[in-house]
Amino acid sequence: QVQLTESGGGLVQAGGSLSLSCAASGRAGINIAFGWFRRAPGKEREFVAGISWTSTRTWYADFAKGRFTISRNNARDTSTLQMSGLTPEDTAVYYCAADRDYGIGPSTEVDFWGQGTQVTVSS
Repeated sequence: QVQLTESGGGLVQAGGSLSLSCAASGRAGINIAFGWFRRAPGKEREFVAGISWTSTRTWYADFAKGRFTISRNNARDTSTLQMSGLTPEDTAVYYCAADRDYGIGPSTEVDFWGQGTQVTVSS
């Protein structure tokens, strides 16, 4: 069972940047793809970004392209979501995800979820 722990959420002003981190434990040698999803107040959870377990492929939601960057450190079993140009519409709980599939995209039935970290963007 893979456990995921997010960190790095908080309050930021519009136009600012924030970096979220996710640490995986209990992987026991299996290869996992990482991803990030978010749930804004009153909305359903949506896909933000994903990265393959090989680190060679990434996927982004349209709203994330050009503003967000997903990366991973396989030696440390971590993933980072670097966010810039934040707007109040980015306010949400951000969830780290991991899957035993090659990658994570909008339709992936994710195997493992983190608890989530709150990101609040003030105007």
